[in-house]
Amino acid sequence: MTDNHQIEMAKDKEQLGNVEISPEVIEVIAGIAASEIDGVAALRGNFAAGVAERLSRKSAHSKGVKVELTEKGVKIDVYVVTQFGFSIPDVGKKVQENIVQTLSTMTAIDVVGTDVHITGVQFEQKQELDEKKKPQAN
Repeated sequence: MTDNHQIEMAKDKEQLGNVEISPEVIEVIAGIAASEIDGVAALRGNFAAGVAERLSRKSAHSKGVKVELTEKGVKIDVYVVTQFGFSIPDVGKKVQENIVQTLSTMTAIDVVGTDVHITGVQFEQKQELDEKKKPQAN
């Protein structure tokens, strides 16, 4: 869920007007940045967030992302399902780094915190099929 506030970009003396970025845009950028990391299977929140997402008009790219506006900048919470076989701490760190770098490049907004919450592990479809095909020992 996002606050209904706009993020105003830094003003300079020769400004032509204001540039404002809605929190929903930041959610989408953060969601795409998180999805780019190898080992991320999906973005998904907890049950309450899932209900809220179904009732809202959230973009598929912003699901599992929560943006909080603070006086110092933006705080982001990302809810990730990892792929089996990847190091969860490594995936989490890469997600954090990619979100901060992408938001910095695209928006110049200060990110004061990026918390990654691992909500599940997804097993590959092929592995699950192979397990079903194996003869069971009697």
